[in-house]
Amino acid sequence: MHVVIAPDSFKGTATAAAVAAAIGVGWAAARPDDTVTLVPMADGGEGTLDAFETAFPGAVRVPVTVTGPAGTPVDTYWLRLPDGRGVVELAATSGLPLMPSLQPDTATSRGFGEAIAAALDAGATGLVLGIGGSASTDGGRPVLEALGYGSAGLRPLPPLGVTVLTDVTSPLLGPTGAAAVYGPQKGIAPDRVAAFDERLAAWAGAFPDVDPSTPGAGAAGGVGFGLLVWGATLARGAPGVANVLGLPELLADADVVITGEGRFDGQSAAGKVPTVVQSLAGSARTMLVAGAIDAPLTDFAAGASLTVIATQTTGEPSDALRDPLRFARIAGERLARMA
Repeated sequence: MHVVIAPDSFKGTATAAAVAAAIGVGWAAARPDDTVTLVPMADGGEGTLDAFETAFPGAVRVPVTVTGPAGTPVDTYWLRLPDGRGVVELAATSGLPLMPSLQPDTATSRGFGEAIAAALDAGATGLVLGIGGSASTDGGRPVLEALGYGSAGLRPLPPLGVTVLTDVTSPLLGPTGAAAVYGPQKGIAPDRVAAFDERLAAWAGAFPDVDPSTPGAGAAGGVGFGLLVWGATLARGAPGVANVLGLPELLADADVVITGEGRFDGQSAAGKVPTVVQSLAGSARTMLVAGAIDAPLTDFAAGASLTVIATQTTGEPSDALRDPLRFARIAGERLARMA
């Protein structure tokens, strides 16, 4: 059989590439004659660079030092694809985990803009930008400033354009906007949300031709809006990644498709990786591997929970967090025996 393994990262515990490889090892142990194709997935947040690097063997990491979200230098990289496009991940330049502490008033997305500028300086013919996991709520103004806004003028878009991947559909402003919904996790106190919203509204007012209510404008603290100002195209995260990776074509002749994420729950149906992969699988049998499964597996032929496997194996469900790849291998072997 042809088996395609396309999970998301297990946030905070293992990358999508590592999880896919571990499931693949387990599957091969039980069914060594099958053809296994690994397609690590992402939704535009953490792990986007890893997913593209695995999917495109000729991709090259290009090191760059940028201004981190706390204002201090961050050593990171962007990815040059074989076709000349560049992939830049906001989580790797301006992400919340890069902050020593929550600093809602001063956290900046500037480093993301600097990495984009570096990719353009190096001749990137197009850009794929993942904007999940940001630390700031600055409307993307620092990103545009790094691209020339307010000084030499905004750089033109590269010839192949700019695709922005995000799983967030929030507008920039209002009760479902950047400050109200995502501000608290970045340190914005409830009584200060209105002040941040007013600041974002004033920034949006400078661009009457760009609609702040556009779904995704509120992504990454408003970086989505800033990139709309530049002329970029917003795309749903997981479907966008799937299309760029060519996943629909890879699934065309698959007999079994395995996907997964850290926690499969009621929110997973809202465009997250497992649901997107399952929807593209066609007639193939779809299976799920997750750290925890908290929703019915209605659309999957089989599933494996790392927490359950850890409990059965060691008696400690928390071992699934400490050593997820061990139990992902076991999950792959168990699912293969069900095939």
